[in-house]
Amino acid sequence: MSNALRVQQARLPEASVIASVLHEAAQWLADDGRALWSGAEIGHERVLRDTVAGLFHVAVGDGDQVAGVMKFELADAHFWPEIEPGTSAFVHKLAVRRAWAKKGVSTALLSYARARAQQLGLAHLRLDCVADRQGLRQLYEGFGFALHSVVRIGASSYARYELPLAP
Repeated sequence: MSNALRVQQARLPEASVIASVLHEAAQWLADDGRALWSGAEIGHERVLRDTVAGLFHVAVGDGDQVAGVMKFELADAHFWPEIEPGTSAFVHKLAVRRAWAKKGVSTALLSYARARAQQLGLAHLRLDCVADRQGLRQLYEGFGFALHSVVRIGASSYARYELPLAP
């Protein structure tokens, strides 16, 4: 496996594969006592709707195998309600197949998101994660994201990160 990755906007036929990547990641986290996404959030119907809307992007490796997925959005009223529309892009549902763990998939997806946000002329790339996910936070900080704030939503605390983009 050469680990050559390309990232692209997901196509409709990939919706079921995207859902399976998200379910695999969710199961892995749940098995480790760190449950994250609800079934409704990553169910086929929701993933299909978001794929049709052009929100999902996939990292594809050798043999056209989907190695990882993410949602790239231009608004996030839930986690970033104070952010002016049209100023930022937001990454959500970043997930990597276990077989591709530690092979640069997350970095490829984040690099793609950064480049796409820059092409759109946006000032920031933003994302969030559950605040106690130290490994994930280290990944984001290692990529260049800076901690913006920690917010409490419902019963959970979330670390909000931003990456300023050059004009």
